[in-house]
Amino acid sequence: MLTDLDIIMRLTLTMVLSGLIGLERQLHRRAAGLRTHMLVSMGSCLIMLTSLYVFDIYKDKAAPDPARIAAGVITGIGFLGAGTIIREPEGVRGLTTAASLWVVAGIGLAVGCGFFNAGIYTTVLTVIALFFMRYIEGFIPEEGKK
Repeated sequence: MLTDLDIIMRLTLTMVLSGLIGLERQLHRRAAGLRTHMLVSMGSCLIMLTSLYVFDIYKDKAAPDPARIAAGVITGIGFLGAGTIIREPEGVRGLTTAASLWVVAGIGLAVGCGFFNAGIYTTVLTVIALFFMRYIEGFIPEEGKK
């Protein structure tokens, strides 16, 4: 059984990690920014913690599967991500933000179940992808432009 300190630590770590990713989105004035990323990740973490709690209290009475509730997060986050995608005459906007929301949901699930290193490494790699790959993309010629 997790202690209150374990729960607080996991939710706080989730908030910090997702906040780093949300900050990048906020700095680039995206619809889903700092607060949205934090809330999605903390919600995912809470759902994973709840799933582990349910597993712990019912493990002797039934055969609960903690992964089932977590799978629902991945399905649900697809709807939130779809809301950030906008089709415009010049192309589609919001795909990166939708992807970053999906990643912070995964980070929340990872931290919620105690898979801290994976959550931290994923955050670092995501921040690298969002902050630094933007500059590398600038050197790649776009098809159709002269």
